[in-house]
Formats: sequence, structure tokens, C-alpha cells
Amino acid sequence: MEVIALVPIKSDSERLKDKNFLAFCGQPLYQIVLDKLQEIDFIKSIVINTDSKIIANDCSNRYSKSIIIDRPLNIRGNDITMNTIIGYDLTKVTGEHFLQTHCTNPLLSKTTIIGAINKYFENLNDYDSLISTQVIKKRGYNFNGTPINHDNLKLEQTQNLPEIFIENSNLFLFSRTSFYNSFNSRVGNKPQLFPMSFIEGIDIDYSEDFLLAELINKNKELFHELD
Repeated sequence: MEVIALVPIKSDSERLKDKNFLAFCGQPLYQIVLDKLQEIDFIKSIVINTDSKIIANDCSNRYSKSIIIDRPLNIRGNDITMNTIIGYDLTKVTGEHFLQTHCTNPLLSKTTIIGAINKYFENLNDYDSLISTQVIKKRGYNFNGTPINHDNLKLEQTQNLPEIFIENSNLFLFSRTSFYNSFNSRVGNKPQLFPMSFIEGIDIDYSEDFLLAELINKNKELFHELD
């Protein structure tokens, strides 16, 4: 039961300047998740697709499992999808099972990563992939105001509403086969949903996300989700 981790890391960022290099509790943000992946036995190698020589050199020296892929010019830029980058990575490495994550998920724990890997392999007969999600039990609406999971005339208590699952961009597990069978998508034709807590699943896009995640990390003892 082995997986290859895919961690794309670019040098620039559109919404929060240089976010991957920012010091998160005294350590460059991009190192936080990589440190955890390095320590997980199930993870055979860590493929780091990057356009940064600084990151490439540091990761080559810091992580024995690292495989550095220099991102070619034709797949750089904010308009390039993650599936395109994954598709390129798969042409450069062997192996069947992959875990893709981001270095912008610093609160993601080793326990959760291992739990997701176990769930993925345990249920391969029923699902072809796994995605981590946030579970919401609130009244949701479509863009046109149509209720998604409730009836405005009944107004059930929110704790009794059907759950809504929101992709949180923390973990994607899939096989080479499922990727190609779903027309080059990390989310296969029949994904398993893997719920995570909001706290652990914070994904850093903006400065507010960074400040919140760092504040939580400095007070881990207050959050049982991070045990």
C-alpha cells in the first residue's frame, strides 16, 4: 500500500504575494506539509513540480523522498489547471496510486493523511478516488436563490438538514487509471468523500487565512481537531 505524493509549488501567487515563502510560525510555508509527507511510511516519494530554483534546491537537500520536476513554460501561469500539471507529472513518474495536496494546508495532520490513504485503499472496490471535504449543515441555495437542502416553508432546525459537502482542496487520492478514465481529472468518476474539520482544513488563499491558520497553530492545545 504505497502512494506517490504530488505537491505543486509555484514561485508567485495571485491573491497573497509570495505566500509559499512566507514564514509560518518561523518556517517557510511550503515546508510544513512536505515535512509531514516525508515522515509517512505509506508515501514512497514526493513529486514537487515547481518553477522556483530556490524551492527545487532546498527540497532536493531537505527531503530524501523528493523528486523535483521543473515546470515547463507552457504549463506556467494562473490559467493552467491543476489537472494539467498532474497530467504532466504522470508522464514523468511511474506508479499507480497518487495523493495530491498543497503546501497551503499547514494544519493538515499526518493522522488525517494516513486516515485518508487507508480509506482510499479500503474502498477501492466501491470508489475510484477520494477527495477531502468540509461538511456543512446550514441552509444552502443555488445561485438563483433556489434552496439546495431545505424547504423554506418548513424551516427545519439546521442540525437536522441534509449535509452539504464542500471540497476543501486538502487531499485528492486517485489512481493513474482513474485519472485517465475520467478524462484527466484528479476527481474520478465515483469519488469517495472524506470529511475533515473546518479548522484542520483551512486553505490559505488570502492574508486573513494565513493569520487565522498561524494563530490556531500557535494555540493547538485549544483545538481537539489537531490532536
